[in-house]
Amino acid sequence: MLFVLDIILNDDRKPMKSIKALAPATVANVSCGFDIFGFAVESPADEVIMTLKSESGVIIRQITGDGGKLPLEANRNTAGVAAEAFLKAIGSDAGAEIILHKKLPLGSGMGSSAASSVAALVAINHLHGNPFTREQLLPFAMEAERIACGSAHADNVAPSLLGGFILIRGYDPLDVASIPTPPNLYCTLVHPHLELKTEDSRRVLKASIPIKDAITQWGNIAGLVVGLMKPDYGLIMRSLNDVVAEPIRSVLIPGFANIKAEAIKHGALGSGISGSGPTIFALSTERGIAENVAAAIQQQFEKIKLKSDVFVSKINNEGARVVE
Repeated sequence: MLFVLDIILNDDRKPMKSIKALAPATVANVSCGFDIFGFAVESPADEVIMTLKSESGVIIRQITGDGGKLPLEANRNTAGVAAEAFLKAIGSDAGAEIILHKKLPLGSGMGSSAASSVAALVAINHLHGNPFTREQLLPFAMEAERIACGSAHADNVAPSLLGGFILIRGYDPLDVASIPTPPNLYCTLVHPHLELKTEDSRRVLKASIPIKDAITQWGNIAGLVVGLMKPDYGLIMRSLNDVVAEPIRSVLIPGFANIKAEAIKHGALGSGISGSGPTIFALSTERGIAENVAAAIQQQFEKIKLKSDVFVSKINNEGARVVE
């Protein structure tokens, strides 16, 4: 049964429909796939309660879990921007009210801004009878990302919206594809209690790279795709290697070299920076291994006096959903 409420307005006594939607965290880049790879995990997930209203405009009524950091103004919040873009696209004069429960930590590298916009889009699309497919909702979510980090990229919003492991082949026109993954592939996420802004992590990157590094990166990208599809775990392990962004961004994460070494030591196929960091991701072939890897990484953070949160799950092939 769908979570649909009939809320009575105080002024004109007209019913309003309300619905709850969840959008999961994501791992972007996935080591070698800078700006072109991303996959969804099972938790954490942002929660949006969307209510249609007869008056025009989008209102963010409440945000929880953000420590008061996120703006309530709809045009400055990714959930609000996404809802506004949707209403404009369908030519609606009606409005919407949003309650956003943040379950993803801010500046974590787990697609926090994307989860908010995706949850809002799935909710408002459902309330209007799903006039758009999930793929057709992508541009609205990407526009919301522009508000968050200055770039309308899709490597977080696409997997959160569509589920699974996603390739962003190109943007002009937008071209995304789903990559099959082994059913026993597990992801470990360890989020240290420090915040890295996406724009800061992008600012440290070089504008160009040597052709030698480019060739290495292209080989790893192709190898990871083939390894996931066959599946070939040895190939996945060899391909989870980033020679472009990780060597530069890793200096922003305390103890990164030791953390990565410990993940491999405890059985991970590979590990790296989730999105722009500071969250660390690792891929493993069993839940038990993934949990051992999580404990090992968490212990490394503890050694440098950093608390952390741990999430272990399979690849989430469903993506965002209306709560039943």
